[in-house]
Amino acid sequence: MSKLLNQISSPQDLRKFTNAELEELATEIRSFIVDQVEANGGHLGSNLGIVELTIALHKVLNSPEDVLLFDTGHQAYVHKILTGRISEFDTLRKANGLSGYPSRSESDHDWIENSHASTSLSYAHGLSEARKQSGEPGRIIAIIGDGSMTGGMAFEGLNNLGHSGSKVTIIYNDNGRSYAPTVSLLSQSLTKIRSNPTYVRRQKSLESFVRKIPVFGPWWYSSIRSSKAAVREFTQQNSFFEQLGVRYLGPFDGHNLSELEDIIEKSAEFDGPTVLHVITQKGRGYAPAENDKIKNMHDLGAVKPGSYTEAFSNSIVDLATKHDEVVAITAAMPDSTGLLPFIEKFPKRALDVGIAEQHAVTAAAGMAMGGLRPVIALYSTFLTRAFDQVNLDVGLHKLPVIFCLDRAGVTGDDGPSHHGILDLVLLSKVPGMTIFCPSSYEEIPQMLSDAYKITSGPVAIRWPKTAAARSDVIGTGTKARQVSSGTEVCLIGVGKMLQVAESAAEILEREGTSCSVWDPRVVKPFDPELLSAAECHKLVVSIEDGLVVGGVGSCLRKELRVDVPMVNLGLPTEHIEHSKPEDILTRYGLDAESVAKVCQSNLP
Repeated sequence: MSKLLNQISSPQDLRKFTNAELEELATEIRSFIVDQVEANGGHLGSNLGIVELTIALHKVLNSPEDVLLFDTGHQAYVHKILTGRISEFDTLRKANGLSGYPSRSESDHDWIENSHASTSLSYAHGLSEARKQSGEPGRIIAIIGDGSMTGGMAFEGLNNLGHSGSKVTIIYNDNGRSYAPTVSLLSQSLTKIRSNPTYVRRQKSLESFVRKIPVFGPWWYSSIRSSKAAVREFTQQNSFFEQLGVRYLGPFDGHNLSELEDIIEKSAEFDGPTVLHVITQKGRGYAPAENDKIKNMHDLGAVKPGSYTEAFSNSIVDLATKHDEVVAITAAMPDSTGLLPFIEKFPKRALDVGIAEQHAVTAAAGMAMGGLRPVIALYSTFLTRAFDQVNLDVGLHKLPVIFCLDRAGVTGDDGPSHHGILDLVLLSKVPGMTIFCPSSYEEIPQMLSDAYKITSGPVAIRWPKTAAARSDVIGTGTKARQVSSGTEVCLIGVGKMLQVAESAAEILEREGTSCSVWDPRVVKPFDPELLSAAECHKLVVSIEDGLVVGGVGSCLRKELRVDVPMVNLGLPTEHIEHSKPEDILTRYGLDAESVAKVCQSNLP
């Protein structure tokens, strides 16, 4: 371990170092993070950019009495290192190991998990209200950035903080993935003046004195305030914050430790909410990340050859080539969802709305009303943030919006917030929704083409993060596909779980149990042929990688007209910790051997 890092067991240890040593520590931390992320995966660029800022925060503040709220949580690796968890980093994102996000179960220094962006200001507002009533000491600091300020919820929190006057410090970590104001010598000079608490106190005293002068006092007071506002408007582009009742200071160099420490200390003396605008460089100190112009190595993920995402990436370009009205929408993830080739070929037909899923869905509704055919590419877990818009803005209007959901089902390493296990339960309750579940790479282009032909309402296609199976046989339209025939057990494998159904059937056949295997392909509405076939067996078993309560199996059970015994297999209603996807599925009995045992024990 590096010579300074091995001296860190708590944030208080930072106070024994000189500024020169802290600079050296920052270099050691960056090297350590690069090594750990290369070994275990995770988020790289955002953590390399926030090293000095996190050091300054922990040197000045007294965590956990002072509350640090990271938004998004994937930029909290440095925070974890400085709060005594460096020895656990070899378990990062592994089963029973260190989470890739803050985790309340790991440390008292972690107040929120917060892997879904744009929420920290609302947490901060709520905590500040609680402390007003309890009288508990300590500061509340929300570190927001890395695109989080594009989310509408951030502005809702900001508006309420300004209205309430809550004493919250907001660190706006601007790393080039959101708005960055023009920096000038004049604005820097004024910032230094306005961030000085002594100046603020004197200014308030002067204004109070002037206001009390008979006759002309109120007029002079108004003139002073107007002059200050005019200068601010001329020299600073972020007067937006102050119009909401939030003091704005900055921008500051996010890699200058002494400047950061100074402004963090001074901001404690201000009443009401204060924004400290800090400019950082995503991927700093690691050349491959600094030179990555797309996302500064946000993580080490990419569209893998042979993945479902690759199949979608190719298919949407083909679809758009044939149909000029096809447009693509994503929410700050054009690369991970496979849209970069589309954007390169059709730049005027692509829209990245930032971290604003609700807006993405309703904007797609407007596009569909105007005659376009929008395709929304999101992770499954992030679509659930916009379910109201899916149901009412798209579904209620019967609009032909196509939702393409990546990372559906169990995703693995990113933990409970990133598993896409709610989409089948939720989307199956939207009237008029059609839901495709591809079981192979080859199904993606067929399903996208079929989805385009459906104009009576919305369509969803959902696929997993894991490698795609390959198949010489695919279905068409909304028809199910029979993989094998038998008489006793009917196994229905949803999406990638078809492979488990096929393997379980092989086990059962070897033991003398005759099995049919079906790929439903479309789980809303079900193919009547699938229903008729299932009713002719002694036992029906559905297998899905979503929540079992309210999921595909429970919907299928209601559709069966014959009271045939049925077992629905899926995931429990709980938050599932991070681990390898196959290990999670095995843990919950969704592997072939476990499915075969369930069939044997439930056969009449």
